[in-house]
Amino acid sequence: MKKRIGKVLTLLVAGALALSLAACGGSGGGGGGDTVEDLAKVTEAGKMVIGMTVYEPMNYYESDGTMVGFDTEYAQAVCEKLGIEPEFIEIEWDNKEIELDAGNIDAIWNGMTYTEERDENMDFSKPYIANDIVVVVRAEDAGLYTSKEDLVSASIVSEGGSTGEECVVNDDVLSEATFTPVDSLINSLMEVSAGTADAAAVDSVMANYLVGKGSYENLIIIPDLVLSEEVLAIGFRSGSDLPAKVDEITQELVEDGTLTAIAEKYGQPLLVG
Repeated sequence: MKKRIGKVLTLLVAGALALSLAACGGSGGGGGGDTVEDLAKVTEAGKMVIGMTVYEPMNYYESDGTMVGFDTEYAQAVCEKLGIEPEFIEIEWDNKEIELDAGNIDAIWNGMTYTEERDENMDFSKPYIANDIVVVVRAEDAGLYTSKEDLVSASIVSEGGSTGEECVVNDDVLSEATFTPVDSLINSLMEVSAGTADAAAVDSVMANYLVGKGSYENLIIIPDLVLSEEVLAIGFRSGSDLPAKVDEITQELVEDGTLTAIAEKYGQPLLVG
C-alpha cells in the first residue's frame, strides 16, 4: 500500500534484499545512529502500538468489529511471543512517518512497501510478501482499457501517499490521465465499482483477494499490466532494536508453521522462511 520513489524492485532483487537484511538484522535505515530501545519500551508498556489503515486482507474489520487479516494475525503471533499485546490504531497514511517519529506508534504493520526513500527515514523488518501495483476496472469496460495508453482517457484513483499514486503521477503516460487521490485502498475499489471512477491503481495483494468477489464482483484486474513490482515489510523507527527481534521471532513462526498457516489462510505467498 504504499509510497514508492526510485527503481522498481523485482522479485530477484527482493530475494537479494531478504538475504542482505537477514545478514544485518534489518535494513538499517538509521545508519550509524544510537540504538533506540523500543524493545524495552514495548515490553514495559505491555503492548506494541501498531499504525494501520483498513486494507484487506492485511488489516480489516469483521461485521462484529473484530480486527482480522494477515498482518493482524502476524502481529498478534509476534506479540504473543514477546509476552505483550498488539494495539492497532488507524492513522492517516500520509502521516505514517510523522506518527512513528513522534512515538505515537511503535510500528507500521499494514502491508507497507519497502522503498529506498523510506529506508532513509525508518528501519524495516525483512521483506515478507511480494506485491505488484495493478490496475482495476469494471468488467464491462474491460475492452476499453487494456494498456496505459488506453487509460489516458480514464479517471483514475488510488490511495493518497501510496505507491499506486506514485505509479500514476510519475508515469510519462498515466500522468496525462485525470487522477484523484482517495483516503484508502479499499475506497479506490469502491469508487470504481460505483462508477465514480474508471480505474484504480492498487496493490495486487488486495486486488487478488477482493476483485471479482462479493461487493467487487463487477471488477477485474487488467491482464498483463503491472505498474511496479514491490516487497512488503514492517516499518520501525530509525535505529530501533525491534526489527531484529521481530525478524528472529518471524523465523520461529515460520519454523513452527504458525506464519505459514496464516499466509495460507489469507492466500499470501511468503518471502521469509
